[in-house]
Amino acid sequence: MSDPSDDPSGTEELTHTDAEGNVQMVDVGAKPDTARRAIARGMIHLQPSTVEAIQADEIGKGDVLATARIGAIQAVKHTWETIPMCHQIPITNVDTTFDVREDHVVLDVAVETTGKTGCEMEALEGVTTGLNVVWDMVKAAEKDEEGQYPGTRITDVEVVSKEKRAVDEAE
Repeated sequence: MSDPSDDPSGTEELTHTDAEGNVQMVDVGAKPDTARRAIARGMIHLQPSTVEAIQADEIGKGDVLATARIGAIQAVKHTWETIPMCHQIPITNVDTTFDVREDHVVLDVAVETTGKTGCEMEALEGVTTGLNVVWDMVKAAEKDEEGQYPGTRITDVEVVSKEKRAVDEAE
């Protein structure tokens, strides 16, 4: 059974359902181990004053980016527990990169594994959780008079790249 995410046309048959349409876990047991890497990206839009407070480490809850980095890494490691059909995979590396701009923060999460299935879901979990942590840390600064978040939003979450190489090519 091939990996449907390797088919850019999207015409491959679904692998997470059986002949009756019941959800099932994909059997990857016969697949060879390969070195895999996926990078996901997303951004959180914030008020410029909030971004300035993040940069100056003036957010009352603490260091926003350090806390978001920890949250992103933890999410990567626990993806299999929150996404029902994801396999538990051996994570060999996680890199997080923040790009702080005037009115938003971009987070890239790169995940590496050597195994039988990809790690793009882990990268996506890392990005979304990392950005949620940023939101949680800056809530007080972002709320308006009614306690709402009119300009705060998480956008542009995507897998920007994924690679798969035979284990002997990865060294």
